[in-house]
Amino acid sequence: MTLTPGKPDIMDWSHAMLIGWLEDRGVRPFRADQIFNWIYLRQADSFDAMTDLRKDLRSVLAENFVLGRLEAVKSAESGDGTRKFLFRLSDGEEIESVLIPERDHFTLCVSTQVGCAMGCRFCLTGSGGLVRNLSPGEILAQVRDVQQLAGRSMRLTNIVFMGMGEPLANYRNLKQALEILTASKCGMQFAGRRVTVSTAGLAPRIIDLGNDTRVNLAVSLNAVDDEIRSRLMPVNRKYPISVLLDACRRFNLPRGRRITFEYILIDGINDSPRHARQLADLLAPLRAKINLIPFNEHPASDFRRPDQAAIDAFHELLIKRRFTCIVRYSKGRDILAACGQLRAGQARSK
Repeated sequence: MTLTPGKPDIMDWSHAMLIGWLEDRGVRPFRADQIFNWIYLRQADSFDAMTDLRKDLRSVLAENFVLGRLEAVKSAESGDGTRKFLFRLSDGEEIESVLIPERDHFTLCVSTQVGCAMGCRFCLTGSGGLVRNLSPGEILAQVRDVQQLAGRSMRLTNIVFMGMGEPLANYRNLKQALEILTASKCGMQFAGRRVTVSTAGLAPRIIDLGNDTRVNLAVSLNAVDDEIRSRLMPVNRKYPISVLLDACRRFNLPRGRRITFEYILIDGINDSPRHARQLADLLAPLRAKINLIPFNEHPASDFRRPDQAAIDAFHELLIKRRFTCIVRYSKGRDILAACGQLRAGQARSK
């Protein structure tokens, strides 16, 4: 996406902001609905394409805003059908998004930052640190552009904020993007129950997310005591497990839903039967389900994936404690598109 100096990207504007801008120019508010529908549902690439707007309004929009696409640098396809997209932003930075095939639909894994500041030891994305937050438009553009690139046959129903970055560390821009993503009248029309935001554990923002939205919450837990979790995830030093779980209890959870707790199984670190029993005790008071994720090995880490017997034993102990628990074998491992493997800098085109 190439931005003209002095012109904002219209996708960085909320619906309310656009209504205010139009009313200042004597334009009725319903035009904002039409503009948003052209952008997010009808995939318009220019204001001229918005044929149910007056020509003079289209000209005013073009004079004041830009509407473009992210630069699709390249894509890679896994043997399991997963597709990873490398996008270049207007300032030359790069991000990755991952399109995951499911049984009867697709899920898109979206990035919220260039890099990540969390420093989780098992995650390749954070090894280069944080460069910057993505704007609301850059977050939304990943969804919009993958919809165009993947074609009409794709049934994209689910969005997960599990790509590059910590979503809750970019909360203001995330919230605006979620409002447009889930708007039923003038947005992308994704159901809130089909959208999941994952966090490493920014406890205060977990409470905000529950109050401000109706999307799903996933918490990357990965350990059952503060000593191990602080070693794996530095955020635990600020928000230890007790504080994190208290925020989860206070999360405004919609009726019939549960919080997903993601637990990456690492050989010799957190994968013993004792750890499984402690995990069950920790989560018993919560409306919780558990995703066990065998560690996805990558060259930058000395951690190893547990053997299948250890994975199965951990899983069975949680099932016996009556948890909804699945072992999630991440797709796209052969193209470094699996959980914890995204790092756009490794894929820069030269």
